[in-house]
Amino acid sequence: MRVSFSYAQASGGNAMTYLVFGAVFLLVMAAANFYIYRRFFRRVTPSFGRYAMVIPAVLMLGEVFFILDAAFSLVPDSPAVYFITSSFVGFTFMLFVVTTVYDLTITISGHVPFDQSRRRTLKIIFDVTMLIAAAAYLLRGLSQGLRDPDLNTIRVKIKDFPFERFTIMQLTDIHVGRTIKRDFIQRLVDRTNAVSPDMVVITGDLVDLPIEKIKLDLLPLRELKAKTYFILGNHEYFHGAEAALAYIRELGIQPLLNESVVIEHEGRRFNLIGINDLIGTRMGILPPDIDRAFSQVDEQHACIVLAHQPKTIRMVDTKRCDLMLSGHTHGGQIFPFGYLVMMDQPYLAGLFEHAPNRHIFVSRGTGYWGPPLRVLAPSEITQIVLSPATVV
Repeated sequence: MRVSFSYAQASGGNAMTYLVFGAVFLLVMAAANFYIYRRFFRRVTPSFGRYAMVIPAVLMLGEVFFILDAAFSLVPDSPAVYFITSSFVGFTFMLFVVTTVYDLTITISGHVPFDQSRRRTLKIIFDVTMLIAAAAYLLRGLSQGLRDPDLNTIRVKIKDFPFERFTIMQLTDIHVGRTIKRDFIQRLVDRTNAVSPDMVVITGDLVDLPIEKIKLDLLPLRELKAKTYFILGNHEYFHGAEAALAYIRELGIQPLLNESVVIEHEGRRFNLIGINDLIGTRMGILPPDIDRAFSQVDEQHACIVLAHQPKTIRMVDTKRCDLMLSGHTHGGQIFPFGYLVMMDQPYLAGLFEHAPNRHIFVSRGTGYWGPPLRVLAPSEITQIVLSPATVV
């Protein structure tokens, strides 16, 4: 998580909103860390209770610093500090999950009739197992979060699609900011060019800081060889959508702002439609407009729709949408957080048939947001291979 403005620069209303958010966030983190100590560390190592307290105490201090840094930009040029403190937020969530499993298991097992000596032996075994599982969970999160994204190939057959094979490379949710920098973007560009796609689409949340702070980090994007299109994600709105769009155009990337283009070669064509992110309605800036996006579309031809949030698929039920490409969810990023994401979004990750002849692909994202951690939701760049559906 990255707050979109510093407290020192915020307006009165935004400052108050952030104060409330910061207070609630820290209360939740404090409750989670206390629960981790009392119901996991203290019960696993009762004779070392005071020493076990150090772990949640250090995590809490890091989380306090995380909020203060977001508010006052204490060390704005230190990726290392942001990396560590944001990781602490992720670690608290992950340890909370482990503690919940441990607590429930111990509570339930307490009602199982065992003799005391056997119960003590089983508890020791279980305690050691859970400590190892917790360490493995945290290390897995770091290893998956920090590695380069996988190349995922998805094949989709589309009714009336005019080309025997057309490849789109989807990049999404890169979140260039405090820890994702130019070297990461350069590797993405090199890998994308090596695949030689027919088109590249960036489906939102490219930036995670005001554009003036990350211009050099984004510069390699101008080396993309294929025609590249961009749509807004919610994070562009947080950090200045208009300024981001202006620079993205300078990089030779074409934004689609409730707009469509015709992709044509030798008389064969299909439509590419871009829809602004849903948060624009709430913020009153560049809101999504489905009718405007489709106003120039000839729906006799196949329609590929770009929309950052998967739930946008429900808004185009009266329009032709053969395939929607989305992101936003990160696949949950840290299991089991995806279950909470699915309370808001209809699809978490992967290719789905939303309705007959109407598909949606939701990417797990190319970077990460907030904690540099991923569990059971590896990052990806996606090569989408389109071809005509066989008529039966």
